[in-house]
Amino acid sequence: MPILIFGSTLNIFSITVFGLRLPCSDMKPFKQFPVKIRKKIRFVLTDIDDTLSLNGRLPAVVFNAMERLQKAEIAVIPITGRPAGWCDHIARMWPVNAIVGENGAFFFRYDDRLKKMHRRYWKSETQRKADRNRLEKIKLEVLKKIPGCRVSADQAYREADLAIDYCEDVPPLEMETIVQIVDCFTRAGAQAKISSIHVNGWFGKYDKLAMTNRLFKEVFDADLEKDKNSVIFIGDSPNDVPMFRYFPNSVGVANILRFEKIIDHNPAWVTVNEGGYGFAEMVEILLSK
Repeated sequence: MPILIFGSTLNIFSITVFGLRLPCSDMKPFKQFPVKIRKKIRFVLTDIDDTLSLNGRLPAVVFNAMERLQKAEIAVIPITGRPAGWCDHIARMWPVNAIVGENGAFFFRYDDRLKKMHRRYWKSETQRKADRNRLEKIKLEVLKKIPGCRVSADQAYREADLAIDYCEDVPPLEMETIVQIVDCFTRAGAQAKISSIHVNGWFGKYDKLAMTNRLFKEVFDADLEKDKNSVIFIGDSPNDVPMFRYFPNSVGVANILRFEKIIDHNPAWVTVNEGGYGFAEMVEILLSK
């Protein structure tokens, strides 16, 4: 499979994407990922938006790459901020082994043999209902105080969080304005994370990593702390930082550099390509002999 390059250059001294430069001592080119570590990888955890997708679309090479991983007996698990409604569809119809959604509010796993969906939530339905009432007040404040944003188009399919769109279906907002959205959540005692398209806010002491730990224990009978060297996590934005920090084999697709001024922990490795083409690049290298 050829590796396509979209407006990015990579050399041994620096990475340049969208005019931004970052020393390779910080994020190493994934093509240098050691063969001895490749052979130990049994799980690929991946963000979706701008990691599997590119410009809002899912390239065909992404499905092919996920299928290749499964044929190589490497589990594929999206770890996303997208809503429960989307995650139900993805768990049923994509070549994945499970999915963590709404930034850790739940995981879903579809049993093909039994034709049954397993759903595991961090909070009870009663707790989620109470949280939604509190989030409704934050929503009204955000929409009143911060022009240009709006509630995300996928909000109707969410069960645990509030997503404010700052560039998916609206003209992109400046980072200063995005931070103001975050402040509205945090002042109300909620958590808030910036993805590549939304600000997601919720009540509860969980995130992508916390629910991934539960998933590994309950579905794969695995201790994530002991097994994390057998895992690759690949992502692209600030809400992936807990995963970047935790996993030694963390990877950023090239567009991670859009957030270099606000991200506080970079992935260990970086691809040449953006979005889904970066994911496909990572899989091609991972499966190469």
